[in-house]
Amino acid sequence: MKNILFILISLLTFTVTAQNNALFDKATEAYNVGEYQKAVDSYMEILDNGKHSAELYYNLGNAYYKLNEIAPSIYYYEKALLLKPNDSEIKNNLGYAKNMTLDAIDEMPTTGLSKIYDSIIGTLSFDQWAYLSIIFMVIFVFLYIAFYYFHYSSRKRLAFIFSVISLLIMITSVVFAFLQYNKFKADQPAIVFAKEASVKAEPNKKGLETFALHEGTKVQVVEELNDWKKIRISDGTTGWIPSEDIKTLKDF
Repeated sequence: MKNILFILISLLTFTVTAQNNALFDKATEAYNVGEYQKAVDSYMEILDNGKHSAELYYNLGNAYYKLNEIAPSIYYYEKALLLKPNDSEIKNNLGYAKNMTLDAIDEMPTTGLSKIYDSIIGTLSFDQWAYLSIIFMVIFVFLYIAFYYFHYSSRKRLAFIFSVISLLIMITSVVFAFLQYNKFKADQPAIVFAKEASVKAEPNKKGLETFALHEGTKVQVVEELNDWKKIRISDGTTGWIPSEDIKTLKDF
C-alpha cells in the first residue's frame, strides 16, 4: 500500500512539474513576441499550482512592467528580491519600476554603526546563516575527532586551533541567523495597489486624512485592526489605510 501511494505521489509531482514547465515555456514565448498579458496569465497559472521562485516572480515583474502596471510590477520584483536579496538584476529592474511611482518619500537617516550592522547581518538570509552554522558544526566535530586521534603534537595543536575557530564561527552564525530571523519577522512590507490611497489618522473612513499615497509605494505594516492596517512609510510617518488598498509581500 505504501509503495502504491509513493508511486501515485511521484506521478502527481511529475505531472504538475511537467505542466508548470510547459506553462513557463508558453509564458516565455508570449513575452518574447510582445504578448505580455498572455505571459502574465501563464505565470499566474504556475503560481496557482503552488510553484514559487525568484525567477517566476522576476518574470512576472517584467511582464507587468511592459504593461505599464506599476504596482504589480514592483510587487513581484520585491517578492523576487525576498528570495534572492543580493540579485543585482532584480534590483536594477526594481529601480526602473520605482522611477514610475509618483510618491517621493525621504528615507530616515541611519547611523554608521547601524549601516555596518545591517550590511554584516544582511550578507546572508537567516536560513543561509543556519546552513553555515551546520557546516561549521560538522567541521568542528571532525577536527575534534582528529585532535583526539592525532599522535603528533603539531597536528593536535592545529586541529585544536581550527576546531576552536570553527566553533566560534558556528556560534556566530547561529546568533546572526537568530537576529536575521527576528528582523525578517518584524519586517512586514506591503505595496500600495490603489491608484490613490487616503491615509487616515484613525482606522475609520471619517478620520482625518494625514497624507495620500499612490500605487507602487512600499510601506511597512505595523498594526492591523479590522479592515484597516497601520502603516509606516520610509520617512517614519505613520497612518491607517484600508486593507484593500495595499498588498502584503510575505504571503508565501
